[in-house]
Amino acid sequence: MGGFSRYIGSQFGNPRGFIGKCCCVIMNIINKAMYRKVVSLIRAESDTNILDIGYGNGYLTQQIYKEYKSNIYGIDISEDMKHLANKRNHRGVFDGKIHLEVGDCCNLSYDNGFFDNAVSINTIYFWNDTLKGLEEINRTLKANGSFYNVVYTKEWLQKLSYTKVGFKFFEKEEFIRLGEEAGFTNVEIRNISKDKSFVVIYKK
Repeated sequence: MGGFSRYIGSQFGNPRGFIGKCCCVIMNIINKAMYRKVVSLIRAESDTNILDIGYGNGYLTQQIYKEYKSNIYGIDISEDMKHLANKRNHRGVFDGKIHLEVGDCCNLSYDNGFFDNAVSINTIYFWNDTLKGLEEINRTLKANGSFYNVVYTKEWLQKLSYTKVGFKFFEKEEFIRLGEEAGFTNVEIRNISKDKSFVVIYKK
């Protein structure tokens, strides 16, 4: 694999600088069906606490806030993306409803049972410790809370040139097994686009 493809792949895992900004815009375009699915599934209220994992440039955060005016807490490993996401969501930040941090979902700073829901679009491939990340999300969810994990299929991802390094690939059965090991009481899979993308719903 060429150095350029390797570099682009690293940008999807940790967007930074001008190229990272461009990659996020591309993701906003190609992932629109995923964003719509998550927003429709959450069914939140204004007092709902939602965790957005890997918020990137804040596009999904913006869509959720526009629909529900919920309390949204975001975590992302990129300082550059925090700046962009805060700028995009300036109204919610000003209103004290949107709180974006730099950090790692495998080591969350939030209290037990703080969130009603958690969401993630295409980030689980990059987590340092997949099981630990799921355990942390489980810990911070309220009883009956749900984590909506939206991903592309292993087969579709493996066709892309830039996913050869830095991406972890999962079969649907692996998502279910990991969720059960992390302590979720139920794991459900719903297709978004046949043979291309789906959402894994982890219920506490």
